[in-house]
Amino acid sequence: MEENDFVSIWLEESGNPAIEELTTKNLEVAHQTSNLMAEKNLLANDFARIVDINPDEISRWLMGKHSFSIKKLKEITEAFNTYFSAN
Repeated sequence: MEENDFVSIWLEESGNPAIEELTTKNLEVAHQTSNLMAEKNLLANDFARIVDINPDEISRWLMGKHSFSIKKLKEITEAFNTYFSAN
C-alpha cells in the first residue's frame, strides 16, 4: 500500500461502512436467531444441523465472534424459515 493512497488513509481514519453494515446485520440476525432458538428450545447444534453449517461456526456467530456474508445470512434465514414452516 502506498503511504499517500487516499482510499487507504480514509478507510484507516473512518472505517469501512460496508464491513460495519455487515457486522451490524450479522449481530441483528444472530440476536433474532438466539431469541427464536430459546423460544423453540433449540441448541446451537440443533440450529447448525437445520442450516447445515458447522456447529462451532454457528456458536461463534451467535456470540458475535464470526460473521457471515449477506448471501449466507439469507440462506440461513431461508433454511430456518423452511424448517419452522414444516414443523
